[in-house]
Amino acid sequence: MKVITQKTFRNLHTWTGLLTGLLLFIAFYAGAVSVFVHELQQWHASIQPSAPPAQLQQAQPLIEQVLQQYPEAAHGFNLILPGAHGTDLSLLWYDSDSATQYKFVAGSQQQLQQQTARQDFISLIYDLHFTAGLPRQAGLYLFGLVCILYGLALVSGIVIYAPVFIKDLFALRLAQSTKRLWQDTHNLIGVLSLPFHIIFAWSGAVLTIGFLMLAPFQFVVFDGKLLQILKPDFDVVTHVEPAGIAAPLLPPHTLLAIAAQHVPEMQAEMLFYHDAGDANGTVTIYGDLPSPTLTQRAVVVLNSSSGELLGVQTPKQFRPGTTFLRGLQNLHYGDFAGYASKWLYFILGLAGALLFYTGNLLWLEVRRRNSTTQPAKIRLMASLTLGVCLGAMAGISALFIAGILLAEPWHKTVYFSMFFAALGWAFLRQPAKAGTELLYLTALLTLLIPFAAWYHSGQFFLASLSDGNVLRFMVEGTTILLAVLFWLLARAAQRRADKTDNSIWAKS
Repeated sequence: MKVITQKTFRNLHTWTGLLTGLLLFIAFYAGAVSVFVHELQQWHASIQPSAPPAQLQQAQPLIEQVLQQYPEAAHGFNLILPGAHGTDLSLLWYDSDSATQYKFVAGSQQQLQQQTARQDFISLIYDLHFTAGLPRQAGLYLFGLVCILYGLALVSGIVIYAPVFIKDLFALRLAQSTKRLWQDTHNLIGVLSLPFHIIFAWSGAVLTIGFLMLAPFQFVVFDGKLLQILKPDFDVVTHVEPAGIAAPLLPPHTLLAIAAQHVPEMQAEMLFYHDAGDANGTVTIYGDLPSPTLTQRAVVVLNSSSGELLGVQTPKQFRPGTTFLRGLQNLHYGDFAGYASKWLYFILGLAGALLFYTGNLLWLEVRRRNSTTQPAKIRLMASLTLGVCLGAMAGISALFIAGILLAEPWHKTVYFSMFFAALGWAFLRQPAKAGTELLYLTALLTLLIPFAAWYHSGQFFLASLSDGNVLRFMVEGTTILLAVLFWLLARAAQRRADKTDNSIWAKS
């Protein structure tokens, strides 16, 4: 390879990595946690004071109460069933006028309880995965662009590393310079997890800005007809305008029973009502269907008043486009092989976060001067890297504690307070000191999670094993292992800071 070509790809890799690395660190760390989003919902419910479990018979009164108070919700709302999404029976409605999604649950004595949706700590962590804390729509578009740059960084990294792929793959030269250690670590993680990073970059772009990516084909290649061609891949049935004739809704348990007649093995999770209360109103029932393929989603569409079957879609009936899109979604979320894929994606998520962190460290090591005074850009990037990365980690651990002990409206405040406090601390303190201190803080907050659950529930997670609650052992045991890992990293950072050299990671 020509020197100029290699230099071009090296510059491309460096700048795409720097531009996206901090956002991708948050995405991968939060994404690793979000792999177990359903398990976390069930875990959180298990440490709450015992309450009567939600019954499906409460669904119809809940729908009627919401439609009576908010008639405009009839245009479209979701009924979330107890199960994979938690123990609540809830109704979600997006108010387009206020751009707010509301959550309604049936309280005691059938009193309607209204909440702003996605304010709980689990949803916040899930949203951090593709927004990094930015407003939802802006975050989605930004991460779509980030995924494209991420793909460029992957391609340029392969071109740079390909000539020494076999020779240096498993080389971890601990006795050599810090730069060489970070270089070897970065390369090893990048190459071993390359197939998964390709999937994440590709699927991330499709899931966030997929429609924007179709625009050139829609207007240049297909003369404005592409979306019509793809419509069957997105819609099970063709939309029918409201009839303007009022018709009572069938109860959800009746609709689910009808759906079970057509797809007996489907495990229903959610019902989407469209034009509820109209003779042409529909309800789309989504659920999982055991399948040996990546696509395990089944859909049944019924008339919401008569129960007439309007359409069925199972993996066997998917068009190629639907199979591709659903398969890509499952590959992105690791939702295709039970706990085996979940744990694999959890480890890959943490390793991916480390990949972007080491990329920034390499940039800093390459550009440091052989003197005690380092350039301002080195100090700025070091502080920014520490503040964003360790601030996000500490913030997510603090979110868990807030989710256990505090009401939902406080969860977002706790995360952003911790994140910006860590970011400010990273700029106020010398990087060598700030890195050690923030890692110790993260370790402490992570260790406090099982103790907060113990305080709130009155039972330590080890004792819950005797009750058969393996989920608590899995979640809280993992937090303790992570706390130990963060403590070991803090100790390593402290030992590095005590060395006397010209590195920005040394105190003197």
